[in-house]
Amino acid sequence: MRRGKGWRLLAILLVAAAAVAVLYTTPIRWGLDLQGGVQVVLEAQDVQGVQVTESLIDRAQAVIERRVNGLGVAEPVIQRQGDRRIIVELPGVHDHEQAIQVIGKTALLEFKDPAGNTVFTGSELRSATLTTDEYGRPAVSIELSREGAARFAELTARYLHTSPLPIVLDGEVLVAPVPQSVINDGRAVITGNFTLEEARNLAILLQSGALPVPLEVMEVRNVGPVLGRESVQKSLVAGIVGVALIAAYMVLYYRLPGGVADVALALYVVVLLGLLVGLRATLTLPGLAGFVLSLGMAVDANVIIFERVREELRAGKRLRAAMDAGWKRAFVAIFDANVTTLISAVILMYFGTGPVRGFAVTLSLGILVSMFTAVVVTRTLLALLVDRDPDRFARYFGVKEVAAR
Repeated sequence: MRRGKGWRLLAILLVAAAAVAVLYTTPIRWGLDLQGGVQVVLEAQDVQGVQVTESLIDRAQAVIERRVNGLGVAEPVIQRQGDRRIIVELPGVHDHEQAIQVIGKTALLEFKDPAGNTVFTGSELRSATLTTDEYGRPAVSIELSREGAARFAELTARYLHTSPLPIVLDGEVLVAPVPQSVINDGRAVITGNFTLEEARNLAILLQSGALPVPLEVMEVRNVGPVLGRESVQKSLVAGIVGVALIAAYMVLYYRLPGGVADVALALYVVVLLGLLVGLRATLTLPGLAGFVLSLGMAVDANVIIFERVREELRAGKRLRAAMDAGWKRAFVAIFDANVTTLISAVILMYFGTGPVRGFAVTLSLGILVSMFTAVVVTRTLLALLVDRDPDRFARYFGVKEVAAR
């Protein structure tokens, strides 16, 4: 075995081992359509003196993304729809009331004096974190900016031991404590009869900032996990049947070279799944459809290569020369076909949204991995077999009386 082939084989084994390790240690992220969850459609509303613009919608989307990330939802999908709407998909979340409460609140925090005048707002807030009060009950710790701290110190000094200072969120009084000391450092704790979940959600709302425009909930849709399980099962069955039929065809038609292609196909499945999981991609039903579709495309390159090698053998070339010439001729066709498909996938990825983009991502990665398995894996394994017995191996291509050596 030549040193070059040995290094290529080692590289293939390392890639396979890395893919298996990723699949073993990293859980697969299922999309909304596969594990169920909540889909919320929000629409921006005009208010007096404020007109909805594209920049305001972008800011609102950024605030919602920060809030959803604070919820710890795995791979949420947040995307624009038209000029005013934002679609939020939360896989694994089934309490739509809680979802709406967190992502849809305006979150305008106001610090007021006893007369109800706003002294400063949440724009002076630097951080908000979940904590507990002196009795161990859930609370929210806040830290103000320098200007906010100065105003708060003045406010607490003026009304020390005398009057309550309301802290208001979206027009609702959260707490109205009577200051017991002058707070100079800008740090305070918002307490109340909060549950742990309420305190955590309040911290998320305050930390993410206020929405620039009010958002009205236009549609809420719960996606049940039963549909997701059925979809996954059907997709797995389709994938297994597809792989089995492709593997059987390759072995029956190409015999030993077909068996080598099947090994490359198995490696293709492992590497592609490892890439998707390692990149933290969310597997949706369209994505699984793209994966199943790419199985046929993955073996297509091997078919082109084998047919080109057959043509070179029929022309009277020796096996090694036929393989080299066949691979060079096949690579041009494989490259052109894959590049044109990749261009289409990139266009879908750029202009598409949601399920279309998931399909495009899976298809793009499948094209790249299929070129690796066909051009590198299949060629390396065939070269190793040819070195062992060129005369016998030439007959597996269906060409008789070939001068293999």
